[in-house]
Formats: sequence, C-alpha cells, structure tokens
Amino acid sequence: MRPIPADWPMRAASRVIRCRPHEWHVQVLGEGPDLLLLHGAGASAHSFHRLVPHMPGYRLIIPDLPGQGFTRAGGMLRLGLDAMADDLATLCADQGWQPQAIIGHSAGAAIALRMSEVMPATLRGVVGINAALGPFDGFAGWLFPKLAKAMSASPFVAAIVTRLTSKRRQVESLLSGTGSNLDAEAVTLYQRLVSDPRHVEGTLGMMAQWQLEPLIERFPQIGLPVLLIASDQDRAVPPRISRAAAARMGRAEYVEVAGYGHLLHEEAPELVAARILPFLQRMRGGLSVVAAPA
Repeated sequence: MRPIPADWPMRAASRVIRCRPHEWHVQVLGEGPDLLLLHGAGASAHSFHRLVPHMPGYRLIIPDLPGQGFTRAGGMLRLGLDAMADDLATLCADQGWQPQAIIGHSAGAAIALRMSEVMPATLRGVVGINAALGPFDGFAGWLFPKLAKAMSASPFVAAIVTRLTSKRRQVESLLSGTGSNLDAEAVTLYQRLVSDPRHVEGTLGMMAQWQLEPLIERFPQIGLPVLLIASDQDRAVPPRISRAAAARMGRAEYVEVAGYGHLLHEEAPELVAARILPFLQRMRGGLSVVAAPA
C-alpha cells in the first residue's frame, strides 16, 4: 500500500486493515449504528468527505474499493461486482461491523445491492446516489467492457492512461463531462488519484470485470427498502436509470434532485443528507437518535 498523504481528506480517520485477499484503506468516523459508504469507479473514500458532517448519529465506515484509492488489491481477478461484494462482506464480518444500511454512489450502489443479497439480516436498507444500475446503451455496451479488459491486460496501459488523463485540463474535462461542477479543491483530489497508475489499473480492472445483468434480473427479488436519489443533470448515469430500477423493486423509492450532476454528494451534500436521514429513520422505526435537519 502506498503511503496515505497527511493532507488527504479525513486522514485522521484512516485505518489499514489486512483482510484477505486485500489490504484495505478504510476511514471510520462518528458513533452510532453502522453505515457503510461505497464510492463509485475511479473515486475513493474521499468523495464522501463533504457528506460526512451532515450525517450525525452514525458510525460511518468508508473503504476504498479494491485496487482504487489506497486499497491494495490482493488479486486482479477480485475486482468484479460479485467478488467485491463478497470481499466487503468478509471485511465487515472480520471487523465486527454490522452495517444497518449501505450507501453507494454510482457503481457503489450496485455493490451495495449485491451485498444486500449476501449480508446478514442486520442490513435494513440500501441508498443509491446516481446509481449505475443499467448497462451501457447500444454499441458502447459491447465496446466499453471489451476495451477495458484489453487495456487492463497490459502492465503498461495504466501508466499510459495516467499520462493522458492526469493533466489538470483533462481532469476538469472528465469531471465536467459528468454534469457536475466541482471546485478547485475537489478537482485537485481527483487529479491526485488519476496520477497514480495503480489506481487507474484498479479502475480499469473493475470495468473489465463488471457484470451487472444478473443483478438487474434479480431486482424484483430485492426485498429491502431502497432509496434511489438521482440528479437531473447527470450525464454519466441519466436519471431514467434509477427511475426504471426503482420501478422494478418492490420497496424502492425514487427521488430526483434538480440542478446537479453525477457527483451530487460532493456538489450538494446537505441536500443528499436531507433525503437520506429521513429514509434511515423510517426503516423499522429508525436507526438514529439524532433528528434529521429541518
């Protein structure tokens, strides 16, 4: 594992945990019922650092996904949806964590739903923020996974991709392409991530192994309460994806937020928390003793 910089967001809450097959970087903050927060592809736990202050009354457990951020993947064949869900469930059991809800952004929401199928009964609900719960459309659906698989097969590709994408202008373009408008500090954090070939390699490996269709087919069997929050300006995962997914789940709610893009939880964390906290409190009479903000 590479060193975690002293100025990295929430650095004081960082832990390094060796739980096979990975060496995990996890940030744990707060007190109360456990919530597990899962970032999307290409990000890290840092993407929740602006949401954390708006989520009082919980212990927030925020790992970097295998191969991304500061988590060292123990095997490049463990980066797919099912494998990551299994390994995260193993990590929770190893540490004695009992998440009563899982909050996932983008691809993290798909992992959260998959974990709901393999976690103990203590799990009470799932929240997806601009959840990546649909396949790529048309030709892109065929090309992108194959392209990622071919790229991840070469030990030199991650370094090449890093050189092509880590310039600030390119990072700004990639982020604005999601429909989000992030400030300079947020752009710098993503630039630091994509400047690391190991992070890029882990992201490519995740894309190459991503198989979402079996989970989509099982949406009607998901019995837990689910809240799907979408942004109307999201150009990475259009809100129709979450709307359609919610319609196929028996206990799902759909909420749309106007004026923001894919990285909604970084742009407007207070709006996200204002929608999540009441949902958590409604689950079986509520999880937190802290009232939601008015």
